[in-house]
Amino acid sequence: MSVDKEVLLSPEGLKKLEEELETLKTVRRGEVAERIRQARELGDISENSEYEDAKNEQAFIEGRILTLDRMIRNAVLIEMPKGRPHEVTVGASVTVEDKEGQTLTYTIVGSAEADPDNNRISNESPVGRALIGHKPGDEISVSAPGGTFKLKVVAVKKG
Repeated sequence: MSVDKEVLLSPEGLKKLEEELETLKTVRRGEVAERIRQARELGDISENSEYEDAKNEQAFIEGRILTLDRMIRNAVLIEMPKGRPHEVTVGASVTVEDKEGQTLTYTIVGSAEADPDNNRISNESPVGRALIGHKPGDEISVSAPGGTFKLKVVAVKKG
């Protein structure tokens, strides 16, 4: 029996996963089953690209359902710790400054909710890992695949 890794999620992130799972189970499964049925009616399925495409989509949907089930089952909701309001934790928004003086604000989230394009970085990413536990004024060194760089924590906001 394998022990699945816990998945850190905000309440909003858990809700999004549950909604996606519900849509896959109640809507998408039925749609792809209908596509498969229609493709079968076209005759020989051995050279039927529509049938093959629908079967591939069905496999993807079933795989995603299994993944979402596991993520939801292993979800640990992110709670804002009390007593350390200015320390970087999962769920906090952190403003940092690089050596050129450019500031960026990141929200530290669990890996399931990471969205770097929207400045939501995983607590397991190089920057996220380096920021955890620090407070405004701290200078940190980040080891990333592209090399090592320094950031200064400017502000931490919780909630």
